[in-house]
Amino acid sequence: MADTLNLPVAENLNTKNGNFICGVVEGFYGRPWTTEQRKDLFQKMKKWGMESYVYAPKDDYKHRAYWRELYTVEEAEHLTSLITAARDQNVTFYYALSPGLDITYSNSKEILALKRKLEQVSQFGCVAFALLFDDIEPEMSEADKEVFQSFAHAQVSVTNEIYQHLNQPKFLVCPTQYCATRAIPNVSNSEYLNTLGSKLALEIDIMWTGPKVISRLLTKESIQEITDVLRRPPVIWDNLHANDYDQKRVFLGPYSGRSPDLIPKLRGVLTNPNCEYGANFIAIHTLAQWSRCNVDGQRDLTLNDTVSADIKLETETEDGLLGEDVPTTLSPNMYHPRQALRNAIREWLPEFERHKAAWGPIAKPQPVVAIVPVPIIPSINTCMSLTTTTTTTSVGTTTTPIVNTTQLQALAEVCSTVSVSANESLINPLPGPVMNSLVSETKVICNESIPNPITPAPIPVKVVSADNTPLPTNLTILNGVIFKDKENGAFKVPADDLSTKTDADSIKDEMNTDPTTDVSNESSLSPSEPMDCNSTPNISPAHIGKIIGSSEDVAMSETSGSSMVVENNDINQMQVENMNDNKRKGQLTVEDLQLLSDLFYLPFEHGGQGLQLLQEFNWLKSNAQLVISANQNTDTSQPEIQEWFERAAKMNEMTQSVNKLFEHLSICNNRELLYDLYSYVWDIRGVVSLLNSYIKWLGFSKGWKETFMSGEQEPWVFRGGLTADLQRLIPVDSGNDLFVYKAPDIPTSRVYTIRPYNCQDEAQVYSVCTRTCKNGLEDIELPVKFKNLHADRFVGAFLTLLPEFCMVVEDDTEIVGFVCAAPDYKKFRAKQEVSWIPEMCGKYPQSEENKDLSKLAQESIAVFHEFADEIYVSSPTHPSTMICSLLPSVLDQSVSKRLVTCLLAALRANGSFGVHVIMNSTDSYTHAFYGKLGFIENSHEAIKGKIVMGRTF
Repeated sequence: MADTLNLPVAENLNTKNGNFICGVVEGFYGRPWTTEQRKDLFQKMKKWGMESYVYAPKDDYKHRAYWRELYTVEEAEHLTSLITAARDQNVTFYYALSPGLDITYSNSKEILALKRKLEQVSQFGCVAFALLFDDIEPEMSEADKEVFQSFAHAQVSVTNEIYQHLNQPKFLVCPTQYCATRAIPNVSNSEYLNTLGSKLALEIDIMWTGPKVISRLLTKESIQEITDVLRRPPVIWDNLHANDYDQKRVFLGPYSGRSPDLIPKLRGVLTNPNCEYGANFIAIHTLAQWSRCNVDGQRDLTLNDTVSADIKLETETEDGLLGEDVPTTLSPNMYHPRQALRNAIREWLPEFERHKAAWGPIAKPQPVVAIVPVPIIPSINTCMSLTTTTTTTSVGTTTTPIVNTTQLQALAEVCSTVSVSANESLINPLPGPVMNSLVSETKVICNESIPNPITPAPIPVKVVSADNTPLPTNLTILNGVIFKDKENGAFKVPADDLSTKTDADSIKDEMNTDPTTDVSNESSLSPSEPMDCNSTPNISPAHIGKIIGSSEDVAMSETSGSSMVVENNDINQMQVENMNDNKRKGQLTVEDLQLLSDLFYLPFEHGGQGLQLLQEFNWLKSNAQLVISANQNTDTSQPEIQEWFERAAKMNEMTQSVNKLFEHLSICNNRELLYDLYSYVWDIRGVVSLLNSYIKWLGFSKGWKETFMSGEQEPWVFRGGLTADLQRLIPVDSGNDLFVYKAPDIPTSRVYTIRPYNCQDEAQVYSVCTRTCKNGLEDIELPVKFKNLHADRFVGAFLTLLPEFCMVVEDDTEIVGFVCAAPDYKKFRAKQEVSWIPEMCGKYPQSEENKDLSKLAQESIAVFHEFADEIYVSSPTHPSTMICSLLPSVLDQSVSKRLVTCLLAALRANGSFGVHVIMNSTDSYTHAFYGKLGFIENSHEAIKGKIVMGRTF
């Protein structure tokens, strides 16, 4: 049961008189909220003056897939308790049903089933209802065509009949054409919408998302247009904060892009927010503030489109807020998003210190759709960028660069089409899990004993690799969720991998030990709507048939599952976090939450501090040539050079702020809220840290070149808001697989920092190398006099001759890993032969006593003495060489990838686009380690007894 909140009730004159509906629609795809969370929501809604909640979770058991089935006694008890809890808080509970996937409108038995279902819910005390016909095929069955004039007439007939049968209660309808881009041919001339407007009972309210599925702006003109067509003002189903279409994004910015001047022109606004319940405090709180206002306190939003990001940043205050935009005093009836955000953050902060438990592994609630990782398909820059982006159209057309020098490009405005030729393969998706949120207060149940009635159809996909090589066609899509095993009650995680591996599996087979793969939801239904958060679910035929026509980019795979939250009595079956291990490092502050909001702001807009991160890194990277001459000439007195280092210091400060946010969040008392936010903050912290490490290397390096500036990023590879935009700035074109990693299952506040190597690190790097040199283990048989033998062999020459291409990773106490490289292996060997090998031959002479050493030690000594005759790799495609090693205590799989990414960016900056590694053919651990870093065996460079692996970037 949720903590009881003693909340004062806010006065909202707009909703008090019943003329304006304001509240929340739980209408997203993926894991629904729990009963406990909904009751907590009702308390908050009462406090904030909101009065409507719509129960419409797309993937809840009997809302859509099993809409005909009546509720069991247990389910009825939970639903009744929700309706009662809402009524106790003066919140109207709208029960919504989505029968449109398979209903036959002309079948009297179907209408009877619909009436019986809604009658049952009315007996639970429900007095408000909704029928949702969104995200379905706009075609009637043959039987319906014989009875109804059109699709709209069929829906109107059924809706009016149900409305009258229930004695004309409060009633909502979501049409199939629910936004302007879905209206055929347009809003004013849509036969469907005009039929709804003229035939639907006037007391029934109609929902509308605006110009698009996710609308950046709602204007008076657009609202007036739809009002005229529908013959009534719409209720806005607002997807501004919805994130069920992208597992890399969560939206913590304020309600904006909608002037309070719209309120008199609307019937209401219902926000369909983030899937993560705990992440919605700001979204709902700021909507409540907006609903109480009637004056717009911000400048015309259309003006922002002509303001460049650079100019916008100049107006920001120290904390990243747009100080120029926020008046010093605001009247109570005036709304300004940034002021509303501040108010919400102040109230949100205490939520983090409420003692709430969470169990089991962290799980993303968004629906999972696995897409074959084929990079050669149309692409879009899915979020925003300060750099040049490229939109690729279908096969046979040209690539058009788009230079976005003004305000950040809106995602929904950038799209392309996909052509599916006859040369296709079929991918067979399995039905998604059947979820039920009405059998427990604190968890959502997935039961594999319940078959999914919606049979998925094969997805035709043109399957080619990056070099147009055909890939195997028997690929299967799996949804990774924790299921309740009907036989023994144990929880199990089904594999969520492509069932057939390809030749590039060392890239695509992300960490073989991972049980699940978490892939961003590709749910666009039309080329004009790449952000369709209300699409037909991936388990339905409509979704499968249309996903190919989407302009979506390739989803970026992760490896976190879509598992369910488990209630306390299942603790013995799940790994439980031991919170006592966390040392208090300081509580969250208002400044932390301001930063958190700016990092995960809104679909079409980064927050001030997020923009600042983008701009600072882009400027530092673009002006790196300033510090090269300084490093070479040891002259740092020039003003422009001082500015570079000052801005690098500022970048470092921002990185430390993100680290503090991560640490403070990781130890908060509200573990449920932590579980909702942790993976997002963990991910962006790692990316920001990586960027900062690269900047440190630029300031340290003496060999920087402008070569990398010619590299164009591949924007279709990444998704995910600011995190993706920051990744796109890293100069590693073909290193996208290095951003595929699994967040920790259990939250931890441990921070790993990557930085350039310095001479004081030698002993610790030697220690790490020694402890991992023997196929990941230590050669424990070495005598003391030979303790540095293996480190001298593997890393000594790098540290001595090329320290600028050596990097280390450290935790709070010590160095735990390293990576070293040589941009040109042939030149590096020449240097070794002159400046390293002679010294090593003297240090480790050949003698009879060496016969008592381990086989690896004898091999290391022989390497020094036979160096000149050694067969080595001389590859024009992989001219660089490297070595990387981490202590076994580093369990975070992203550390090695970020470490190597930073090194590859350094090599790229020096004109290298390929690197190789060499190992003994018996080193299975080392082989697997590099395989997970995207290295592939190179049979063209075969050396007896060795394995050569390489990768390009």
